Amino acid sequence: MTPFIRLHPNDDVLIARTQLVSGSLVDGIPIKGLIPAGHKIAAHAIAPGAPVRRYNQVIGFASKPIGAGEHIHSHNLDIGPDKGDFARDYAFGADLKPEPARREATFMGFKRADGRVATRNYIGILSSVNCSATAARAIADHFSRQNHPAALADFPNVDGVVALTHGTGCGMDSDGLGLQILQRTLTGYATHANFAAVLVVGLGCESNQINAWLANGSLREGDTLRTFSIQDTGGTAKTVAKGIALIKDMLPQANAVRREPCSAAHITIGLQCGGSDGYSGISANPALGAAVDLLVAHGGSAILSETPEIYGAEHLLTRRAVNRAVGEKLIERIKWWEHYTQINDGEMNNNPSPGNKAGGLTTILEKSLGAVAKGGTSNLQAVYEYAEKVTTHGFVYMDTPGYDPVSATGQVAGGANLICFTTGRGSAYGCAPSPSLKFSTNSALWRRQEEDIDLNCGEIIDGSSTIAEMGLRIFELVLATASGAKSKSELHGYGQNEFVPWQVGAVM
Repeated sequence: MTPFIRLHPNDDVLIARTQLVSGSLVDGIPIKGLIPAGHKIAAHAIAPGAPVRRYNQVIGFASKPIGAGEHIHSHNLDIGPDKGDFARDYAFGADLKPEPARREATFMGFKRADGRVATRNYIGILSSVNCSATAARAIADHFSRQNHPAALADFPNVDGVVALTHGTGCGMDSDGLGLQILQRTLTGYATHANFAAVLVVGLGCESNQINAWLANGSLREGDTLRTFSIQDTGGTAKTVAKGIALIKDMLPQANAVRREPCSAAHITIGLQCGGSDGYSGISANPALGAAVDLLVAHGGSAILSETPEIYGAEHLLTRRAVNRAVGEKLIERIKWWEHYTQINDGEMNNNPSPGNKAGGLTTILEKSLGAVAKGGTSNLQAVYEYAEKVTTHGFVYMDTPGYDPVSATGQVAGGANLICFTTGRGSAYGCAPSPSLKFSTNSALWRRQEEDIDLNCGEIIDGSSTIAEMGLRIFELVLATASGAKSKSELHGYGQNEFVPWQVGAVM
């Protein structure tokens, strides 16, 4: 096995498989200096200002002369004086391909009376505002299998009672975008298939009035959706007692379900990457993309997101758009982000993070080109705004921030009943009510943090597996997890703290 990876014949860089020391030869080129694993090696001399390619795509421009065999990183590579604003050929629909032949696979899911299909069976407690978060958590704590195992002893088919609270809901424009996003997110969770029933607890005087939210979300109270507020109930202790009583009333019906065979077409995956490194776009991300293509062929759906982390690679997605309107909607969201970051005194290249850079990623262009690989090669069917209900089958896009908990929260609100999360630096993310699977991009991370990682895609870098083989393993793991197998994050109890709706606009 070579000590380097060449991704494309036209690339200006090679990728180090292991740490390389000065004087060692790579593809006949003597290494100059120390080059960490996962980082880039200059395949030839590069003049200042010249574009530098990886994946046969521009990842930045040389900020100074670069000699063959030198380490290419932030000291000699940036996104140029125009901050990455160079011409991209959107070529709407140019890479469309015939729809794949329909394949059939099943998993053991929960069928709801209205036709929705779930991968988990929780009861959820949502807070309308931060002020009711403590009471909501106290209600859920009463049903904790760890602290009060007797509370759910008679309800084995209920995965748990979880409180999903947040830090907003007031101090905001009652007609503004921030409240619209919050209400859309809460509506998505209140109607999520993985919740058998939902209880909503408010304070009473907040901007996010429960009655207005119900009306805006076309929701009605009933046996599986109950709401009340602390002020009307008469205080915290009374609120907690009332909430416990309401959950007890919900439990028998929630428990009256059984897993049964369901088509894989009912699986919707939210695609995430966090703590990315120089291997992400080579191993875990394209392997997840291969699994996405398999899922789409079986009638399922996958949601790619994190708009600030596809910046510079959006032209690869517009080429797969099923029509021009879909492609233009994606570009519209990119332009929104350029404006949004500008008015907040930021820029799109505030990414990558320090951890990403330590792992070998230098510019947002490079990071984005690796990130879009999670979406496979299937046609782009639709583009959604944050937390919008996803109604189109196949591969779709949702506009979200790059911050993982915020992004995944939007995807779950849109209907994702499972999350797939790649990581190169390490992650301990988990999600409720949708299980989250984590895939390492390199074997060193797997050995270091196996207790949090569900599958090691570093085998691709090691040469012991291929992208296609790993994609099939991911697809099979998705089916098993959707059928009830516990993910590592579920075993550790993650999920309740990772509910983070996107907060947009001024805090008043």
